[in-house]
Amino acid sequence: MHSPAADIARRLAEDAEAVCRHYLTNGRKQGRYWVVGDVQNTPGRSLYVRLSGPTSGPGAAGKWTDSATGQHGDLLDLVALNMGIVTLKDTLEEARRFLSLPQTDLHRAANPPASRGSPEAARRLWAMGQPMPGTLAERYLEGRGLTGLGRLNSLRFHPNCFYWREDHALTDPPEAWPALLAKVTDLDGRLTGLHRTWLEPATADKAPVIPPRKAMGNLLGHGVRIGKPVSVLAAGEGLETMLSLHLALPELPAVAALSANHLAALQLPADLRRLYIAVDADPAGLSAADQLAHRAIGAGIDAVHLSPCLGDINDDLRANGRDALRAHLRPQLAPEDAVTFLDHAED
Repeated sequence: MHSPAADIARRLAEDAEAVCRHYLTNGRKQGRYWVVGDVQNTPGRSLYVRLSGPTSGPGAAGKWTDSATGQHGDLLDLVALNMGIVTLKDTLEEARRFLSLPQTDLHRAANPPASRGSPEAARRLWAMGQPMPGTLAERYLEGRGLTGLGRLNSLRFHPNCFYWREDHALTDPPEAWPALLAKVTDLDGRLTGLHRTWLEPATADKAPVIPPRKAMGNLLGHGVRIGKPVSVLAAGEGLETMLSLHLALPELPAVAALSANHLAALQLPADLRRLYIAVDADPAGLSAADQLAHRAIGAGIDAVHLSPCLGDINDDLRANGRDALRAHLRPQLAPEDAVTFLDHAED
């Protein structure tokens, strides 16, 4: 008798290409395989998923292998690793959602509503998000000078995200607006929270709510990550600040801590040797950058401030363009990093 997990894995394998197109948007089909960098949807060619084949045994559809790490498994394993899910129950719930399978009363009872604002609520909301290309969220970012970012695996779009005003009565239903979702993760890539920017469909700008941005879950020490740091990392407060830096230096790993207080408390990778801190030119931003730099230096990490011409790096990008931003950043980078992250970006 098959277990529920085996049945769900089989159903996923029956439509393996659809699974890959949903969870591994940075990959592409090559013959009988879907090829991508890794289970976190990083661009590349190390991980390959078999799209067709028998239902079990050697060469079975849905089986995957990451040649760089030796990881392997079925599509249920891939969903769990991609979403940062740590329990079988939650993995099955996510797979059922993708497959649109009916939920039994027993399943509903085992999965009560998550507390509003909790990491579990953040995980469930992220699971309901859509890939960003072609959505209002992509149009919003383009309006901020942030183009070509639709396939970042830390960003998604939700077409109907609840918004509770500060003064709304508990008995009143919440408003709902489209939203840009940004995934907050820890150093191991586990989802701990979510950042939401609500959007106005008519203008592709922020929705007319105060505040138009909110975060949920466990944020302290964590952030929205772009790329995987090896020995060099850039950190800053705002999501749009760090997306702007990524646009200028696409190979430089980056993390947005989402506030000055959280930037000061950001957890740093153990093998980091140089930290670039994108400074917001206001008292809170300058203080947070100094606090983080002090912590980094105390841990033996070289800390370097990246200072904008205007208020922040997104202001610079919008006012002066990407080439001017790169020219402004060049003398602030270590010479070897200018070659690695800037000269290669301009090739």
